[in-house]
Amino acid sequence: MEQSLRRYTELPYLIDYLQTKELVLLNPATWDDKNDSYYIEKFAGAKGYKSTYALCLADASETYHHWRVFSHGGSGVCIEFDREKLLSAVRAIPGLRAEEVKYKTIDALRSSAPLQEDLPFLKRYAFIDEREFRLFYAAQEQGPPVMRVPVPLSSIKRISLSPWLTKSVVDHVKETLTSIKGCGSLKIYKSTLVENENWKKFAGGKSL
Repeated sequence: MEQSLRRYTELPYLIDYLQTKELVLLNPATWDDKNDSYYIEKFAGAKGYKSTYALCLADASETYHHWRVFSHGGSGVCIEFDREKLLSAVRAIPGLRAEEVKYKTIDALRSSAPLQEDLPFLKRYAFIDEREFRLFYAAQEQGPPVMRVPVPLSSIKRISLSPWLTKSVVDHVKETLTSIKGCGSLKIYKSTLVENENWKKFAGGKSL
């Protein structure tokens, strides 16, 4: 189990979190994976829920897959949370579920149908590289478009800026983020995933 949970997102949403100290859970109906949102819709219908909200985290170390799929482009960011601190904060919300997503093949579901309670945390096996850890909340009444969950900034271990962010603007982005109230001591770095000077040094055939 990873000691961190990572949220891949974009700069505007990072700034919103840093200013409000709240993570935003969205309606799953907006998701690209319609199989996923359909299972949540069926779960809500069976339980009589009028509103559902979710937020996706990665239970894995930094990967190219996560950057490319969830935070591609110069405005992408990764918020690395201390797992225990984050879960302590979100589990203080009554009714909010924080669980690993399970990945199943169609053949597996043919042999063993999923339980209704598992539907919000079930995805097709083809998505297993996501290693998703999901926050999920459902309400009996019709709620607002988003749900905000308080998560203290002390839960942040570090923030990684996009590996595709232009070098000349990195320092300006860092300065802007650390100028937000309470953010002066945040550890903010540009990801070196696609260009790492230490990695390049080994091309000479010598260990360092």
